Amino acid sequence: MTEAGRHRRWLFSLWVLVASCALGNIAIAQTNDSGDLSFELVDPNVLRVCADPRNLPFSNEKGEGFENKLAELFADKLKKKLDYVFFPQATGFVRMTLGAHRCDVIMGFPQGDDIVQGTNPYYRTTYALVAKAGSGLEDVDTLEDPKLKGKHVGIVAGTPPATNMAIAGLMSDAKPYPLMIDTRYDNSAQAMIDDLAAGKIDAGVLWGPMAGYYAKKVGSLHVTPLVKETTGPKLVYRIGMGVRPADQNWKRQLNKLIQENQAEINKILIDFGVPLLDESDKPLGAETAKKTP
Repeated sequence: MTEAGRHRRWLFSLWVLVASCALGNIAIAQTNDSGDLSFELVDPNVLRVCADPRNLPFSNEKGEGFENKLAELFADKLKKKLDYVFFPQATGFVRMTLGAHRCDVIMGFPQGDDIVQGTNPYYRTTYALVAKAGSGLEDVDTLEDPKLKGKHVGIVAGTPPATNMAIAGLMSDAKPYPLMIDTRYDNSAQAMIDDLAAGKIDAGVLWGPMAGYYAKKVGSLHVTPLVKETTGPKLVYRIGMGVRPADQNWKRQLNKLIQENQAEINKILIDFGVPLLDESDKPLGAETAKKTP
């Protein structure tokens, strides 16, 4: 998968959520035919979200991430109080939160990862190349581009684009950043952006939501979605929400919320700089982003 499940934020999340989704000491009860969610949810009157306490742009304890904003949107639509269970998004995250019935939804999870049951996707994005404006690398749209030969390119070790970089012969000059970190104390994306600003690397490859967020924050960086790779793994992923395998009614309710509020969801994502893609890998702007991914 991608990190668009450690960092999704998500998507360094995509590769570090490798723990088994154990159910802890609380058994999952079956929902009844009436659709009563009280058998599925920790508290049917509260939207309880599993989240990382320090993983912007996705979430933090101050409610500043885009997943926090999505949770606020859904809580408002459901007329529920919003509450969080925070745990670092590393090994054991699912087991200690959703699996232990301490919360009921992970707001961002890559489609196809069977650690949890996924909802319908609510956005589609990709890894991206980040470079300084004026560096001459702004038009590079694939890791196979000869302009990257001999350049120092930052990469989070163990993420999918590392394979693409190896195939392209870029790893000998690459600077790796750790994948398995505790976000309360470390931030590989921030370290990469700091190195790029200081001229220690020429470019960096980051999960799209992180690339867009930091580029918007710094203001002098160019982000190019990597959708044209011809070798190595595909770097585009669909992101939905994660629930427990037995929570079928809850999943259907979330799917309905996603469908009915896609335009508002997209606006939140675009405001955070997330590079959104349609099914043809074309960028979605503020106008076209009203469509379902």
